[in-house]
Amino acid sequence: MKLSERKRADILEAAVEEFRSGGFQGTSMDRIAATAKVSKRTVYNHFASKKELFRAILVELVKRGMDVSALAYDSSLSLESQLTDIAKNELALFASQDFLDLARVTLAEYVMSPDMARRAFDEMHEKELGVLTWIREAARDGRLHVDDPEIAAHQFLGLIKTFMFWPQLVGGQPLLSREEGDQVIHSAVSMFLDHYGKPSRDF
Repeated sequence: MKLSERKRADILEAAVEEFRSGGFQGTSMDRIAATAKVSKRTVYNHFASKKELFRAILVELVKRGMDVSALAYDSSLSLESQLTDIAKNELALFASQDFLDLARVTLAEYVMSPDMARRAFDEMHEKELGVLTWIREAARDGRLHVDDPEIAAHQFLGLIKTFMFWPQLVGGQPLLSREEGDQVIHSAVSMFLDHYGKPSRDF
């Protein structure tokens, strides 16, 4: 990683820490610079404003969510095994303290600033989830019958987030054990395929 990229990453990390403790309104660019151990000018060289810095946190949150579920569809593998791999990647992401910190920062600001939340929500919906691409490809291959792939993608992720994201994010619940996580994944994959799957050579 180049020095400028390292400094940008340090600034983002410091911003998450400061926003988490002081909120958007209670955090200054001076505090972020001090926490990142860079000059205020360096912060502004990377981010023109505090709003732009906060937006960069949102973009990073969305990017991580997109990347982790971006598994290429493979017609030679069972749907169950591929969905299980996607679900395992999602579960690992949701268990990441770094990801949860990013999510808490953005959620707190959404509560305080509904307009910002609405704009962010619209922007997130413009991005294509990796699992959505997978579902489209599986449907095109005739192995899923899906009227609305976008709804199906959010349903699948929702089956996981109900147990391993929202309880930890807003309820302070502990992370799931390995056995509990496996059970959530198995149930999510089974429910999804029971509803959208077509009989094939895999079943």
